[in-house]
Amino acid sequence: MGADHDGGRRRTPLRATAYAACGVVLLAGCASMPDHGDLSDVESTPRQETQVRVFAMPPRDDAQPAEIVQGFLEALTSDDPRYSTARQYLTPAAARTWEPERSTTVLADGPGTLAGQSGGREEGDDFTFTLTGTKVADIDAQQSYTPAAGDYTQTVHLTRDKKTRQWRIDALPEGVVMGKSDFQRNYMSVNKYYFASHTASAGSGQPMAVADPVFVRERVDPMTQIVRSVLDGPTSWLRPVVRSSFPTGTALARGAALAPDDQNRLTVPLNDKAARIGHGKCEEMAAQLLFSLQSLAPTVDEIELRAGSRQLCSLTDDRATAVAERGAETHAAYLYFVDGRHRLVRMSSTGGNSAKADAVPGPLGDGSTAFRSMAVARDEHTAAGVALDGRSLYVTSMVADSSLGDPALTSKGKTENDRLTAPSWDRQGDLWIADRNPADPRLLLLEQGGGEPLEVLTPGLDGRIKTVRVAADGARIALVVEKGGKQSLLIGRIERDKNGDKPTVSVQELRSTTPDLEQVTAVTWAGDSRLVVVGRESGGVEQAQYVQCDGSVPETGTLPGLTEVKSIAASEDGDAPLFATSKDGLLWLPGGSGWRTLKETASAALYPG
Repeated sequence: MGADHDGGRRRTPLRATAYAACGVVLLAGCASMPDHGDLSDVESTPRQETQVRVFAMPPRDDAQPAEIVQGFLEALTSDDPRYSTARQYLTPAAARTWEPERSTTVLADGPGTLAGQSGGREEGDDFTFTLTGTKVADIDAQQSYTPAAGDYTQTVHLTRDKKTRQWRIDALPEGVVMGKSDFQRNYMSVNKYYFASHTASAGSGQPMAVADPVFVRERVDPMTQIVRSVLDGPTSWLRPVVRSSFPTGTALARGAALAPDDQNRLTVPLNDKAARIGHGKCEEMAAQLLFSLQSLAPTVDEIELRAGSRQLCSLTDDRATAVAERGAETHAAYLYFVDGRHRLVRMSSTGGNSAKADAVPGPLGDGSTAFRSMAVARDEHTAAGVALDGRSLYVTSMVADSSLGDPALTSKGKTENDRLTAPSWDRQGDLWIADRNPADPRLLLLEQGGGEPLEVLTPGLDGRIKTVRVAADGARIALVVEKGGKQSLLIGRIERDKNGDKPTVSVQELRSTTPDLEQVTAVTWAGDSRLVVVGRESGGVEQAQYVQCDGSVPETGTLPGLTEVKSIAASEDGDAPLFATSKDGLLWLPGGSGWRTLKETASAALYPG
């Protein structure tokens, strides 16, 4: 499972497929397994660092039930595009009805197999195995990942053909099941992109691109897979808040297999459903595909769309930035932090021991008012600050002659911990914050950073919000929620209904992205679908790690150790360094090395957002 990166795929760059020993790696499907008795495990194939194609062997003549089940489970982990070898372990009827693309269940280890008893007939032509394991995740038919927990128990039934006397599986669970290491070897995480339905960039007015992470089989023509997935539409969770520019029914032309040419241009042949679209809509379609494919193969820098023999449009990487905006393409001019005097200061976002910090212009940086948390708008012209006691929120311009003015929001909480959280901006210019007052806990939205605060509905929220971090696209939000002394990180989609006199905003279908953590100290978005989280598991030590917004963990998930973290700052731009504040002061993480201490005193670090 890969890490989100600006303009790049979340694992390693796309490489030509290598074939081991001038051929392929074959899964023998012939390991010995008892026909009855104790629980045994199907060994998960160790993670391989080199790119190899793995194919399974078909069942051998007179294979016994245990060998058939073993061979079938191993065939599920192969690179066979249509699972044709796995189907050979099934009866003809089961092979016709089995739908491996319907789901994938990921277990902590390979599935265990517990042999049952025969059906009791004299011929002994029935046998049953129970597959067991501990669930880690489920991947649905839309290729969407969901963390899972609990026991996995499913039954596989075998029968012996009356004519051939060969054992075959005639009843089995739907979809595919495999161990975590096989899943990591077989699948890769890729962002596909759509456009936010109700938000646009405040600066350019362009539509905001929203990442929709899915998992595709890494060595089974992933480029064609991801294009088909984009055309099929967004996943169910994201669909209510995004749109696709592709007309309904648009699909790849029959038999299309995609590969870029030697100019890094990819030609995508579509069916006639796209033949009559206008040029502007066509460029949005091309931008969706270009953003999506660059998370798989960064070298692709032009998309050409065709319908039949006619070119619809062509879009280069440079031109795509004029069609739509996405967080990973936006580069912050400064890193900001709250210094020892409780004022807002900034320095070059590239970091470095020689970087010099200066107070921002205006009342947030002049020291006249003490602040405990800040948020800088993504255009870097406006900022919001929560006063040191947590009671008042101020919003003002970062220019020398601006004034602080009256608070935009005031909490009535009795203690500092029962008042306002740190604020957060989306790219539309809206400001998000939570009031932790136990008597009236609320998630609030200030449109364009001002006006009457709008209470955001949070159906299903169980606990009190500790941290608010809205994604740049304004379609998703990360909330750290406390309950019973524990914290969890939840991601929700932001739904906006502007019908009637008063708009309604809600956060729907909150889902946990860090089910193994019981304490979450800090969180920030670090890409279009990736976050950095500081927290600890039960009985563990605090650590910083990357997580995907779908709850999967990239291969390079764990970051160098930190202690007593107060805040962490990351940019959606994957090339920008990480910053953090801890008991050691302000730290930064240059690429490929450990944390380094800067000569600054800081209580909170932040990028715009």
